[in-house]
Amino acid sequence: MVQQNSSELAGLPERRYPGRMCRSIKTLRSAEPAPSAEEIQAAALQFVRKVSGYRQPSRANEPAFTAAVDEIAASTRQLLDSLVTRPHPAKR
Repeated sequence: MVQQNSSELAGLPERRYPGRMCRSIKTLRSAEPAPSAEEIQAAALQFVRKVSGYRQPSRANEPAFTAAVDEIAASTRQLLDSLVTRPHPAKR
């Protein structure tokens, strides 16, 4: 089985969540260039994994897990687009 990172997962039509659970979520604020949709999706996936305690949800929980990732990604994009940041961007 080939493992894929979270960025690769973000673009797949069928969602599977292989790989290890995160220990930290990368800061996306003030990043230059602006964070991509894949980076935001990966951060949302990490957050849901951490909060739920599941690296990969059961089939019964997968719809809720996937919906949470999508909602958090949308909220994250809205937050980042709304923040007023300092003129010196952070390095990633």
